[in-house]
Amino acid sequence: MDDTGTRTHSAGVQSPLLNNIVNGTVDYKGRPVLRSKSGCWRSAYFIIGVEVAERFAYYGVESNLIIYLTGPLGQSTATAAENVNTWSGTASLLPLVGAFIADAFLGRYLTIIIASLLYVLALALLAFSTLIPSDCTNSIDGGSSCSPQLQVIIFFISLYLVAFAQGGHKPCVQAFGADQFDADDPEELKSKSSFFNWWYFGLCAGPTVGIIFLSYIQENLSWGLGFGIPCIIMGFALIMFLSGTMSYRFREQPQERSAFIRIGNVFVKAAQNWRTSFSSVSLQEHQHPHQFRFLNKALISCNESNEDESVCSIDEVEEAKAVLRLVPIWFSCLTYATVLSQTSTLFTKQGATMDRSIGSTFELPAASLQSFLSLSVVILIPIYGTILVPVTRTVTNIPSGITMLQRIGTGIFISIVSMVVAAVVESKRLKTACEYGLVDNPNATIPMKIWWLLPQYLLAGDSEVFTMVGMQEFFYDQMPSDLKSVGLALYLSVMGIGSFLSSFLIAIVEKATGGDGDDGWISDNLNRGRVDYFYYLLTGISAGSFVIYIYAAKSYVYNRARAL
Repeated sequence: MDDTGTRTHSAGVQSPLLNNIVNGTVDYKGRPVLRSKSGCWRSAYFIIGVEVAERFAYYGVESNLIIYLTGPLGQSTATAAENVNTWSGTASLLPLVGAFIADAFLGRYLTIIIASLLYVLALALLAFSTLIPSDCTNSIDGGSSCSPQLQVIIFFISLYLVAFAQGGHKPCVQAFGADQFDADDPEELKSKSSFFNWWYFGLCAGPTVGIIFLSYIQENLSWGLGFGIPCIIMGFALIMFLSGTMSYRFREQPQERSAFIRIGNVFVKAAQNWRTSFSSVSLQEHQHPHQFRFLNKALISCNESNEDESVCSIDEVEEAKAVLRLVPIWFSCLTYATVLSQTSTLFTKQGATMDRSIGSTFELPAASLQSFLSLSVVILIPIYGTILVPVTRTVTNIPSGITMLQRIGTGIFISIVSMVVAAVVESKRLKTACEYGLVDNPNATIPMKIWWLLPQYLLAGDSEVFTMVGMQEFFYDQMPSDLKSVGLALYLSVMGIGSFLSSFLIAIVEKATGGDGDDGWISDNLNRGRVDYFYYLLTGISAGSFVIYIYAAKSYVYNRARAL
C-alpha cells in the first residue's frame, strides 16, 4: 500500500525506463513514478506555497494574540503571556501526535487534507467568537477577564483547535515536501538540502506579510475580519495542495513492521534484559561505553532466535540507538526556544508602550515588528546559500559549508546576543520613562521610537536561519526513513517545550519578585517592572545551556556518512 492507501504494483512489474523510475515511491494511483514527470521542484513549489499560506494564517492569529487577550478579553500582562506561551507550546507539541497518526496510520497526504479542513473550521469559529458582544474596554489593571463567558469558551476552544490542526498539518507538509526528492540521486540530494533553506524562506515570507497586514486590521478595523482572512487563506491553501496531486511522489508502505513497533520492541527487550549479564558488547559500546549500554543488552535477544518476529534484530537495535542519540541535542536546544518565545510576548508588550507613529496619522501596530523576524530570514537565506555556503565550503570541504550541528550552534549563540541587546534596550526604555515622569502612567507613550527594538528582532531572525533550519534538516535527516514526520515533529516539540518553559519561568519570576502589592520584574505596568533583569536571567540560562549543547554536539555520531 502507498501513502494514499492505494495498492502498489507487484515487484515483478518491469519498465523499459527502469533507470527513470524512482524506487520506493508511487503516484496517486499507486503506479511507479517517472523521475522526469514527478516530484522534485515541480511538486515542492505547490507544497512550499501551501506552507506560506498556512504560516500566514497561523501567525495572523499568534502574533497579535497577547494584544487581544489583554485588550478585548481583559487579561493581565502576566496571565496573557502565560496563556500565549501555553497555547504556543501546545501547538508545537501536537505535531508529535499528528506525525504519529500520519506515519503509523493515515499517511502524510491524507493527514494534510484532514488537518486543512479542521484548520478552516477552527479559524471560522475563532472569527465568530470575536463577534459576540462584549462590554470590555482595553485595560491593564490586572483584573480578570470581563468578556462574556460564552465568548471566552468559544475563543479558547477554537484557538486550541487551530493548534491541533496545525499539529497534523505542519510536520506532514514538510516531510511530504522533502519526500519529493530522491536521496539516492546525487542531483536530487543536493536539491533536497536546498529545499530546507527555501522551505524556511517560504515559511517566513507568509508571516512577513501576514503580521503587518493582519495586525493592522485586527487593531484598527475588526478582530473578526482579522481572524476571518486567515480562514479564507487556508481554504485556498487546501485547493492549492490538491491541485498538485498528480505530480506528487508517495512513499510505498513498508512491508516490514512499523518503525514504532520495531523501536518499541527494542526498548521492551532492553528493559527485560536490564538485569541480565552478558559477556560481549558491540563495537558501538566500545565507542560509547555509557551512552547505549542498556540498549546493547537487547542484542542478547537477537542471538537467541532468528525466527521469532517478536525478537529484535541488530538493525532494529541500531535504529533505536539512532533515535536515542537525538535526545541530548533535543534537550540542549530547549533554552533557545525559550528565548525565541519572547518575540511574540514581552517584545510585543514593550513595543506597545513606545512611540509607534509614522508620519502624522499612522500608528504602527506593536506586533508588526515581528515581521522583521521573517524579513531578516527572507534576506539572509539567499545570502547564506549563495555566499556563506560557498565560502565556508572552501575551508571545510563540506558540501553544505558547515555541519548541521555547527549551524544549529551558531544560531544559539546569536540568540544569546539578542537577549543581551534586548536587556540593554529595555534598560534604556525604563530610564526614558523615569526621565519623563511616566513611570506611574502605564497608558502613556514613552518618547522613544519603537525602532529601538529592531536590533533584537533582527538578531532573533538571524538566529532562526541557522538554528531553526538546521534543526529541521537534522531531525529529518537523522531519523529512520519511515519516521521522517516524527523527526520534524521532534524539532517542533523543541519550540513547544521552550514555550512551556517560558511560561513556567515567567510564573516563577512573577511569584519570586512580586507579591504583597509590589511590582515584580514582569508587571502589568511595564514601567514599574524590570523586564531587563528577566532578559539577563535568560541570557545566563542560555549561556549555560549552550555549553551543554557544545558537549552534546561534539559527542554526537551521525547515523550515516553525510554530515551536512
